[in-house]
Amino acid sequence: MKKGFYTIIAAQFVSSLADNALLIAAIAMLTVVHSVPWVTPLLQIFFTVAYVVLAPFVGAFADTMQKRHVMFVSNALKAAGCAMMIAGVHPMIAMASLVSARRAIRRGGLFAGQVRHPHYGILTELLPPQKLIAANAWLESATVGSTILGTVIGGALVSQVVAHWVEQAHLPFMSTAAHAAMFTVMLIYASAAVINVFIPDTGARYPNRLTEPTRLVGDFSHCFKVLWKDKLAQIALWVTTLLWGAAVTLQLLVLKWADANLGLSLSKAAVLQGVTGIGIALGAAAAWIALRQSLKVLPVGVLIGAVSVAMAFYNKDLFPPGASVHIGSYFSPAYILMAYPLMIALGGLSGFFIVPMNAILQHRGATLLSAGHSIAVQNFNQNLAVLAMLGAYALLLTVKMPVEWIIVIFSVFVCAMMALAMRRHTQNEREVDLGAMVEE
Repeated sequence: MKKGFYTIIAAQFVSSLADNALLIAAIAMLTVVHSVPWVTPLLQIFFTVAYVVLAPFVGAFADTMQKRHVMFVSNALKAAGCAMMIAGVHPMIAMASLVSARRAIRRGGLFAGQVRHPHYGILTELLPPQKLIAANAWLESATVGSTILGTVIGGALVSQVVAHWVEQAHLPFMSTAAHAAMFTVMLIYASAAVINVFIPDTGARYPNRLTEPTRLVGDFSHCFKVLWKDKLAQIALWVTTLLWGAAVTLQLLVLKWADANLGLSLSKAAVLQGVTGIGIALGAAAAWIALRQSLKVLPVGVLIGAVSVAMAFYNKDLFPPGASVHIGSYFSPAYILMAYPLMIALGGLSGFFIVPMNAILQHRGATLLSAGHSIAVQNFNQNLAVLAMLGAYALLLTVKMPVEWIIVIFSVFVCAMMALAMRRHTQNEREVDLGAMVEE
């Protein structure tokens, strides 16, 4: 790998670490202010709206500035959002203010926060197509490692042990474990911003087109159509969009499922959520597939939905009362310990699936457009899916639908859409030589 690649990995690891700890800390903050359950998905919705609304400008911005500067400002803004919540601003208001601040920065020519995957965009500038699978495996493994550690850290920081310590310490601005967790997340984001400074300049340069907002909207529409009409890119875009929306929603669903079906606190549920990351890391590490063969993993997408359905009906009532597992001095209720393999399997399938899909989309997007515009279109689609699925989740919570049936609805939807993608891919193979398109 070229010089600077591992700095990108480190930057992604620390930033993702903060992102995953932030989710647990923000949910804990909502508990402190006694928010109703459907507010939790709205927190994610507030943060995601700007990604969709400002998508036409993201590509131009990402192509104008060096990616390291994009990532620096993004992490700095997230740290500012954490500081607002520590100061007592309601999480919903803090997120809304952060979105407004990002819009103002964009108008001033410094807009940086809406590139959700700048680390992926920089890979196409730094590495040749043949190394994208390997690079994605590294990046996904780092992301998943940070997911595991971030959720565990987030869960530990909102535990009763930390709550007791905060109560005894009498620290300024920190009256609860949620405040202490948010302060820690703020420091991690600040560290990520510093690491981004050391990412090397890839030398890629594109024209500055931020002065033509109307034309940018038209160009974005063109880029959107180009990717969706391309026989190779459309399938990768289809399934990554679907899986990203489902993954963000499932991240919240797992916490609620662990509470409803296993009786776990937020702190312990966060650890169980982190276990999924172990599977993702294993799956990503196993996804050493040639770029030409990437779309052969499409059936795995259907399996992801099937395993999710199995997870929905897994609960402690399936085990005899008092059933437990003893390994030396270690003790755990059987229903908790046996949930781990299920979560690892779900994560493993997801990791094995997403790495080659991301690689093919990056390569094709950079070939047809540019790294910045390709990532912007991908972000738009993925975050539109997030908005739709989180909105559906919030609606189902308002009608008090049991969490297991919410998971079933989302899982069946994923299976159906993956099956349609496989059918469309088969049709495309009959019409064009997709293997030759990969070699372009």
